[in-house]
Amino acid sequence: MTKKQRRYFGTDGIRGRVGDGAITPEFVLKLGWAVGRVLAKEKKNRRVLIGKDTRISGYMFESALQAGLSAAGVDVYLLGPMPTPGIAYLTRTFHAQAGIVISASHNPYHDNGIKFFSGEGTKLSDEIELEIEAMLEEPLTTVESIELGKAVRIEDARGRYVEFCKSSVPLKMNFTGMKLVVDCANGATYHVAPDVFKELGADIVVMGAEPDGFNINQNCGSTEPRLLQAAVLEHQADLGIALDGDGDRLIMVDHTGQIVDGDDLLFIIARSQKLRGKGSSEVVGTLMSNLGLEQALAAHGMNLHRSKVGDRYVIEKLKETGGVVGGESSGHIICLDKTTTGDGIIAALQVLCEIKRTNNTLHELKSLVTKYPQTLTNVRVKKMIDLTTDQAISDAVKMAEEKLADQGRVLLRPSGTEPVIRVMVEGRDATLTQHLATEIANVIQTSIERS
Repeated sequence: MTKKQRRYFGTDGIRGRVGDGAITPEFVLKLGWAVGRVLAKEKKNRRVLIGKDTRISGYMFESALQAGLSAAGVDVYLLGPMPTPGIAYLTRTFHAQAGIVISASHNPYHDNGIKFFSGEGTKLSDEIELEIEAMLEEPLTTVESIELGKAVRIEDARGRYVEFCKSSVPLKMNFTGMKLVVDCANGATYHVAPDVFKELGADIVVMGAEPDGFNINQNCGSTEPRLLQAAVLEHQADLGIALDGDGDRLIMVDHTGQIVDGDDLLFIIARSQKLRGKGSSEVVGTLMSNLGLEQALAAHGMNLHRSKVGDRYVIEKLKETGGVVGGESSGHIICLDKTTTGDGIIAALQVLCEIKRTNNTLHELKSLVTKYPQTLTNVRVKKMIDLTTDQAISDAVKMAEEKLADQGRVLLRPSGTEPVIRVMVEGRDATLTQHLATEIANVIQTSIERS
């Protein structure tokens, strides 16, 4: 069975609009049971953690998963609202077989999803995911009552993760004298991130920390940082920190109100490790990573390796190359010397440490990377088409590449989390990249309508 034959799992679990396809209570109940059946083969440890972000539908899917797992004979530990990387960490410390995250990350509240961590705090292997899919085809059965799984709520989950985040900062390091604006995206970090930065000495202004089930990622967070930019200027803060709904993405804002994206942050952290003689010269980005990042790393004796888009592929490439730090332009930053997955809070703390060590501003550190203009356009689709066999699309890409010559590149890829095709054009001339991206997007739209 190959990845193309998967029915449900994408690059980051199962995701979609609530009430559609697999994102229904009925399916999630069966999914919990299937996961339980696969994991229950281990007789000694039948324990699974469940955490969620702040979406209104999280309560519904938490109950469905709990019922399915219990029916399969697996004990459930409920974490409540908890950042995705926090669930990965707690899965390890509780020595659970798996951790389950109910979240659609940076998507709007009407979407939701289910993703999984292994007992090591890493993404489930392809083999396990395929085994779960196969089990979904079997009829749901319930174990004998004496074997039903129990449910326990973990009351101190938040505090445990706060302490873990703080432990990623050297003992004698603190952020006294720094003023930060922290945007929690009305998501899972709302009751975690403010305490982390405050307890490390920073003076903080908090935004996006009043979730109501519907406002997650709404005009806030890493995907909508405009209000954060304004707040940094208004409060004359040193910088702003924008997390996404489940806390695995980070975007920052410098004191001038400029965005500091995942490529900038990846460079700052990798350079810091290089200067301190730690980490590795091998850094991992993705196909979307800016050419300017690659050039800046090379100037400091580091190599950029590109993986497919998706943090699981970044982690695979890190392990393959012996790298320690990797990430995506969108703000997924992975520090394997600190944790096992992308973690927005952990990444922000590493950047703050570098600011304190060097006495540079975030703006000064960001200026070490000169990025090429990059235009990103999303073409929304009802069904995917084969981008490699459509002649009109191939011709449009070829024409764009000829116009860019050797000073840019074109990348087309279907999203793994949304029904869109992403068009990226990068080059030295911003006007040209915008024009070419629009042209290619129009050709794709025409091809979709014709198919």
